[in-house]
Amino acid sequence: MTKSQSSIQKFESETMIHLDVLLAAARRILRNHQDAEDIVQETYLRAWKYFNTFKPGSNCRAWLFRIMFNAINAMRGKQARMPLTPLEDIERMDNQKGNVITFDPLRNIEGGEVLRAMSLLSEEYRTTLWLVVVEEFSYRETAVVLDVPIGTVMSRLHRARKELRKLLATEKACSAAGGC
Repeated sequence: MTKSQSSIQKFESETMIHLDVLLAAARRILRNHQDAEDIVQETYLRAWKYFNTFKPGSNCRAWLFRIMFNAINAMRGKQARMPLTPLEDIERMDNQKGNVITFDPLRNIEGGEVLRAMSLLSEEYRTTLWLVVVEEFSYRETAVVLDVPIGTVMSRLHRARKELRKLLATEKACSAAGGC
C-alpha cells in the first residue's frame, strides 16, 4: 500500500522541521554521532510508519521525541553497553558553534564548561535536564516523552540542577587554582 502525495507532503511539513533538534538531542544523549544519526533515521522511519496515529494540531516535536526515546530504549535492549564518544569530540562539535550560556549575571559560563559538567551527570538526569532546559518541553511533555510520572521529572530535574551547580562550582574552583 502506498501513501498519497498529500500524505508525504503533510508528513514532511510536520516532521522535517524537527530533524536538526532531534539530531542534536540524540548526539547529546547518546554521545556518539553515528548512533545518533541511526536513531534519528529509525525515529523518522517509525514516524512515517505510524503517521496515521499522529493527531494534527498536537505537539509533533514531543511525538517525535517519544518515538526517538522508544528507539533508543529498543537499541539499548539489543546492546549491553553503547560506545561513548570521547568528551573532547563532543566539546569540539559544540565549540564550533561558539555557544555561551549565562547562568549567573556576573559570570558567563562557556558552553564547554556546561557540556563537561553535563557529561558527568547520570543519563537520566542529563536527559531530563536537556529536554526541559534546552528543548523547552514542559514537565508534562517531558514525562510523556520519557514515559515516567511527572513527579519523577520534577525530582530528576531538581537533582540534575543541584548536581550541575556543584560540578560547575568545582570546575570554577579548579580553574581558579590552576587546574585539579
